Order: sequence, then structure tokens, then C-alpha cells
Amino acid sequence: MVTFIDQCLSGDVFLDEIDNFIDKWHEGEAGEDQELFEYLGMSENEYILWSSMPSILPQIIYARKNHSSIEDVLYENQYKIAARSEKADQLNSIRSWLKKKGYEI
Repeated sequence: MVTFIDQCLSGDVFLDEIDNFIDKWHEGEAGEDQELFEYLGMSENEYILWSSMPSILPQIIYARKNHSSIEDVLYENQYKIAARSEKADQLNSIRSWLKKKGYEI
């Protein structure tokens, strides 16, 4: 099955189309016998992070495209995230999450 993440990587859907996929899953039109994170093509960690910070989706796609973990991408880019004023409030949440995953901040 081709997932939302797969389709983002191939350029067949845009990031903002995730709600359409979620609606189909909730309505039982797709993803039968799957958890939502599986249907979307996310790991459980990616889904947990995304569900608390939806704006992190581009970093999830970036990580997948570059064959990296979302944890590594966030760790490497934490200062770039902090530099963007609209994302500065998320930095503490990201750092706390990375600490739980064993990264030294």
C-alpha cells in the first residue's frame, strides 16, 4: 500500500493534504486493520511528535527523504528551528523530546 508519506516523497500529494487521508481513515474508507500512524506511513515516534506539533511534518518528510531518523534531523536542526521566530516556542518541546530519546542537549 502506498502511504501518505510515500506520496509526499514522490510528489503526488502536498503536505496539507494529510487531513484528507485522516478523514478517509476515520470514515473507514482506507487503512482497515491499521493504526492511523501506519496508514499515514509514519513510525510511532514520528506520529507522536507530529500529533503534538503538526508543523513538524516537513521535518518528518525531510528525514525520510534523506534516510535519517526524525530524532537526528531535529537534533541537527534545533538551532535553525530556534532561529525562526514562529517556531521558537516549539524548541523546548523538541529538546525535551530529544532528551527522552537519549540525545544530549
